[in-house]
Amino acid sequence: MNVLRLLKRPLAVVALAVVGSSATSAVWAQSISLPNSIVPAQQQGQLEGQSLGEVNDTPRADWRSGTYGPVAAPPRDPDMLPPFGANLFTGGFRGAMGDGLNSDYQVKPGDQVTVRAWGAFEFDRVLPVDAQGNIFIPGSGPLNIEGQNSQQVDNSVRRAITAVYPDNVEVYTNLQGVQPVAVFVTGYVENPGRYAGTPNDSLLYFLDQAGGIDQDLGSYRQIRILRNSQTVATVDLYDFLINGSIARPQFQDGDTIVVEERGPAIAVGGDVHREHRYELVGNQLSGAELVNLARLKSGVSHVLLRGSREEGPIAQYYPLDMFYGQTIRSGDEVLFSADKRSETIVVEVEGSYYGPSRYALPRDARLSELLDAIAVPERMTAVESISLQRESVKEQQRQSMEDSLRRLETTYLSAPSSTNEEAQVRAQEAELIQDFVARARELEPSGRMVVAYDGRISDIRLQDGDVITIPEISDSMLISGEVLVPQAAVYRPGMNVIDYIESAGGFTNRADDDHILIVRQNGAVENARKVNLRPGDEILVMPAAPTHNLQLAATLTQILYQVAVATRVAVDL
Repeated sequence: MNVLRLLKRPLAVVALAVVGSSATSAVWAQSISLPNSIVPAQQQGQLEGQSLGEVNDTPRADWRSGTYGPVAAPPRDPDMLPPFGANLFTGGFRGAMGDGLNSDYQVKPGDQVTVRAWGAFEFDRVLPVDAQGNIFIPGSGPLNIEGQNSQQVDNSVRRAITAVYPDNVEVYTNLQGVQPVAVFVTGYVENPGRYAGTPNDSLLYFLDQAGGIDQDLGSYRQIRILRNSQTVATVDLYDFLINGSIARPQFQDGDTIVVEERGPAIAVGGDVHREHRYELVGNQLSGAELVNLARLKSGVSHVLLRGSREEGPIAQYYPLDMFYGQTIRSGDEVLFSADKRSETIVVEVEGSYYGPSRYALPRDARLSELLDAIAVPERMTAVESISLQRESVKEQQRQSMEDSLRRLETTYLSAPSSTNEEAQVRAQEAELIQDFVARARELEPSGRMVVAYDGRISDIRLQDGDVITIPEISDSMLISGEVLVPQAAVYRPGMNVIDYIESAGGFTNRADDDHILIVRQNGAVENARKVNLRPGDEILVMPAAPTHNLQLAATLTQILYQVAVATRVAVDL
């Protein structure tokens, strides 16, 4: 049966004043008018004497747009962040020299080619490529193969041999070895110099040999390869960092790699996987280009853009889709943020009920809506004792306890003593207080809210993370606190609080028999003198404050009550 139908009394609905019932509702606002008497008389006269007409009360900004608002910290200098790609030269490129033997390698003088032929013509020799780019094949003469790749070399050699021996000849070729090269690396690198490699080694290999790019001054986006004072390739390492693509020119002996000076940069932070300085090609880029470069965390919804323009400093806040069309300039700071509330909350249900333990609900869902959808065992569920635990309440309880404990320490640990006897007493009290405070701070508040009272349930709005407890009907009583044998006992009609305490061995010598609490199943805590016992109640006997200082005893008793209500634990003094 459904929870609400089991309640014998009508549901008590908490009335709330709501402004704007839906997203399409008109938004009403009240303007504030200041009376003339607030303006100083002299200033008022000056205003009245002006010939500028009425004061322009048009709002200077549309504050509802989210574009305006306080910014807590000043913009960061891009130079204070590591550059995007700073970890590129920690992967060991310098230890990965290639042998140049790949299908795209172009033969040059000094290389060696293995040529084998069998059948009508027998030949097996390693032929060097001479200074003119030729190899010499007996019977066929010189053959120019400079600039050819391995497949082209094979075809050329095959044609040359079969032109002389057209029948019953098989030919095999293999590029045996390549001529090493020495490449100059200069510009904004850590260790400029001349480094050895092979023609087909990667640009990254030579840069790593030179210690990588200077992170403060070097460019990751403007790297030139010079040959005979002419630029043969320009490399942007961002293409490699983002897409894994990089230009692969074939190096020649004497080539020069020049790392240019770093260009304009912007600072990117917030909800990104790593905060970096991004270098610009030119003086600006679009928001869409930046989003493609930066790796955003999931849920990013807004972007804060700060910087300087000709008209002065700017700070603008955009939804992510509007940011794509914005222009980012040198020196700007861009902060991405997940700043959109989820329209769904998740609450948990525990206790005696049927169905799942977690529910995803609309953000404005109320307790009655959830309870109306939950089925419970009809004769096993104490629906009148439903309670709710909430994180925000737990935090408030924790803060309240901490404030009380801090006041206790401040009041009694810093009080002066006028005599030696008083000093000894205060020393004993200080030890008592410190021990009590230390143990009280270890307790965890429950965060429990009393939503069921006198057979009614308050129809409160649920919050994300709420835990709703639907308890089973209980036949027992729990006796705890300052009793000799804390235990659970069967509930018996007609027995009073003292009867149950006597069944648990009676009070301890530290018990305060004038202060006994009853903790209900619904989380309510009441004085034992004012309530009638019910099945499922807990009898909590509080300890007496072991001090003759009446003011201190009263303070300790008050805090003991506060701790007991928040944690359902009687702290032993």
